[in-house]
Amino acid sequence: MALFALSLVGTALAQQAAPAGPPQVVKDMVAKAKSSIQKVSAADVKAMIDKKDKVIYLDVRDPGEFAAGHLPGAMNISRGTLEFNVFGKIQDQNSKIIVYCKTAARSALATKTLNDLGFKNAVLMDASFEDWIKAGYPVER
Repeated sequence: MALFALSLVGTALAQQAAPAGPPQVVKDMVAKAKSSIQKVSAADVKAMIDKKDKVIYLDVRDPGEFAAGHLPGAMNISRGTLEFNVFGKIQDQNSKIIVYCKTAARSALATKTLNDLGFKNAVLMDASFEDWIKAGYPVER
């Protein structure tokens, strides 16, 4: 019985300790990144895909998220490994890169990082992947 009570207390404390979302400092960091980078709408990205523009669509979600569905022709470099893997996957720093993720937060930070690394044509798709799906735009699996 005592063990059960302890597990209930532990569960309650764990739930209490879990934040409801990112701390304000992280939200501020994302907002600052968004204010310093170029953005494009999901509708404009869809038009680029339809016209077969020479663009790299970069999904910075984790591999499991990417495997569940992504923009047609997208490549995946997760936000957590971007700095270490981008040069091996994108050799031309002048490439036009559209960066996206689930909520446009990781992708905002990733776009800022890419710009800082010399990829000056990296642009944020200023919409969530969920918005992309809701709009009925194509998804590849």
